[in-house]
Amino acid sequence: MRSFQTGTNLVRMFEKSAERFSDKTALFFSDKKISYKDLYHMSQGLSQGLRNLGIKKGDKVAIFLHNTPEFAASYFAIISIEAVCVPVNNMLKETELGFILKDSEARLIISSIAYLDIINSAKIGAPDLKYTIIIDGLALDTFNFYEMVERSVVKKEDIFIDPDETASILYTSGTTGNPKGAMLTHRNFISNIKSCVSSINVSEKDNFICVLPMFHSFAFTVCILMPLSVGASIAVVEHLRPFRRVVRNVIKKKITVFVGIPSIFNVLAHMEIPHVFTSRALKLIDPLRLCISGAAALPVEVLKAFEDKFRVPLLEGYGLTEASPVVSFNPMHGVRKPGSVGLPVEGVKVKVVDDKSQDLGCDKIGELLVKGDNVMKGYFNRETETREVIKDNWLYTGDIAKIDEDGYIYILDRKKDMINVRGLNVYPVEIENVLMKHPKIKEAAVVGMPDKFKGEVPKAFIVLKENEALTGLEVIKYLRKNLALFKIPKFVEFTKAFPKTATGKVLKRQLR
Repeated sequence: MRSFQTGTNLVRMFEKSAERFSDKTALFFSDKKISYKDLYHMSQGLSQGLRNLGIKKGDKVAIFLHNTPEFAASYFAIISIEAVCVPVNNMLKETELGFILKDSEARLIISSIAYLDIINSAKIGAPDLKYTIIIDGLALDTFNFYEMVERSVVKKEDIFIDPDETASILYTSGTTGNPKGAMLTHRNFISNIKSCVSSINVSEKDNFICVLPMFHSFAFTVCILMPLSVGASIAVVEHLRPFRRVVRNVIKKKITVFVGIPSIFNVLAHMEIPHVFTSRALKLIDPLRLCISGAAALPVEVLKAFEDKFRVPLLEGYGLTEASPVVSFNPMHGVRKPGSVGLPVEGVKVKVVDDKSQDLGCDKIGELLVKGDNVMKGYFNRETETREVIKDNWLYTGDIAKIDEDGYIYILDRKKDMINVRGLNVYPVEIENVLMKHPKIKEAAVVGMPDKFKGEVPKAFIVLKENEALTGLEVIKYLRKNLALFKIPKFVEFTKAFPKTATGKVLKRQLR
């Protein structure tokens, strides 16, 4: 029987689960088992340590970590003192991290000793950042996570957290080249968790696996917050590779719900069974009752190949960071339509409109709009951009879609130029801005190209300045110094000129 432990905010939700499932394993990590009670105590010890450093209501605290139990503990520690959590993509480079730290006004960052060099370079331009906490060591001008937890004398305070307070700021790449921070409230998350629990019938009997990066909105809501809300267990996997380790976790931890992105299911669908599984091991995945694909479009052929091979339903969903993030799922029971991202989850309304915001009705193509308690408060310190995407409480997603007569949503294209690499958003203008800083480059344009394993990859087209020479390898090396690896173009092509409109805009559709 499902037992949803929400309360009115995320802190109370977690407290209720910790009380009811005290001795049950909340997180598996490598050979460790962390109970609900231990995870709660870890978060409370850290929250007191944050208070001791002067972190208070409304302060921003960044998490710059790989998948690890300390990530989850830090999240609840931050929000329990009414501070705001800012999860940051740990693949970012100094300049990218520095922008987010400055833009979010982060006062403290929780990270690993492996990232200290990046942090020290990034914080030069982030004047609000005062403290660094390290989970796995100690260095100059840092605090150790576990020393702080163990030395803190927790002073229990009865704090009322308004559901409409911001719990987290999640940065999503912007079409202007700089990412924007989506402010998500406790109400946003609670609403989305409740909708997801209802959609896929999650209970305390489930075992989830978290292989997607925890900084990602899809991973944290669906793989961490949702399972913890019902008392389920989560196997946290630090890295996706080697892939055999993921498979071993599915078997050993008796995983019942596997949440991934299309590229993961594509690898599984085409994996040679004799080399990875024995017939006995195939039987051991019997507890797996459900797989969920999100963060990118799931090709119909991947869906069919995966289900034919493993005989486990693979449900495709759709969401975006600004919606906390889940908007729709194909139903577990009832009609599933391949190629569709399913029906809106409970409490969420959708419609498709034209350029004048007029409702187009079924089977008409236009921009998808979303409405519900899961829709963000707005972009941090960006009122103009907020007004552009939230109008009359409707979120303008920028995705081109249609809705059929049964209410199923089909995502057809993107209004914006975003490239989706393994579920991570990459905007061409961000890469183009870096390319244009190169002294030998006159013009640059970046487009997305289909990729069998990553979904899409960037391709850069370059026009050189007169009498200049440059190789593709030199371009890649230059970009690697300034951009995260997932943003680096897989292909570089040099051309003498770009096709353009009468107003000088590059016709990207002709660049393939």
